[in-house]
Amino acid sequence: MKADPRRHDLAAYPWSVVMETRFADMDVNRHLNNVAITRFFEEARIRFNWHLISPGKADARPRYLVAHVAVDYLGEGAYPAPVTMTYAVGGIGRSSFRCLMGMFQNGACIALCDSVLVHRGPDGPAPLPEELRIRLEAFPLAG
Repeated sequence: MKADPRRHDLAAYPWSVVMETRFADMDVNRHLNNVAITRFFEEARIRFNWHLISPGKADARPRYLVAHVAVDYLGEGAYPAPVTMTYAVGGIGRSSFRCLMGMFQNGACIALCDSVLVHRGPDGPAPLPEELRIRLEAFPLAG
């Protein structure tokens, strides 16, 4: 994932959110620690999922199982500067899709995360609903 130059470009991602860092996110070297970074990616993934909900349809929120997560740490993050978390949708399969996320601070990409999310039905993995597939297709990585 880190070899793709588009992934290092904040403008390539169609969705983003700014998050404040906390003192507790630092490690003993005064950098954002790896556990905090993965929490930021989790929070961004959840906020994007909530963004997909149609107004007035909170009960129709898609349900996912996280099947895979990979994180590349590219640079040091620092407290108290905020981070910009970005999100794009990679490949979309029958019952799953891949999300491509980046973490930027002061204009630099400091981490990347890829996750595979599996749509969950009442009895396990289920095909992605067509309405959800259409919404996901609106968030490709640019370039």
